[in-house]
Amino acid sequence: MTELIEVNLTELNQLFNSLDPSPFHERDLDHDAEEFIVSWAQEHPRKHDLKLVVHLAKKPANVDDAQQLVADSIAHYFEYRAEMTLRDFKRLMREGRASFLIGLLFLGTCQFAATLLSPMDGSWPPVAREGLTIIGWVAMWKPLEIYLYRWWPLLSLRKLYLRLSLMSVEVHCSA
Repeated sequence: MTELIEVNLTELNQLFNSLDPSPFHERDLDHDAEEFIVSWAQEHPRKHDLKLVVHLAKKPANVDDAQQLVADSIAHYFEYRAEMTLRDFKRLMREGRASFLIGLLFLGTCQFAATLLSPMDGSWPPVAREGLTIIGWVAMWKPLEIYLYRWWPLLSLRKLYLRLSLMSVEVHCSA
């Protein structure tokens, strides 16, 4: 089954970021257009193919060229976004590894210091031991957050971008 995403525009230039000087097939999509397409794609089941239909109020000089231009631009843009998301994922994993090593070393240091306080008598050594244990485990918060929660939304978004890069695109003109 194919799910439809429809975009209504006055002219083709509205689809692209007006500040991007690149040729059309390499240009960034307008932020609002991208957000609209991505949000609609997220609402459709992942198993279904996607199809983008761009409705234009003003007919371009050559409809066939416009059709190819939009299809190439959409594919190129979402392939690029998928690449950038993969880079973000790899950067997050590097950050996670570094945070994990730092946190583990700090946790080990805290546990070592806590064991040095064990033979001491008085009321403050038990408090200090517990404090060091808690501080050591708090240092592990960031790597645990990365490895448990932050990586999978990036891969999910990358899959969506790849799916959008492969969707079929049609341009319809009302004029």
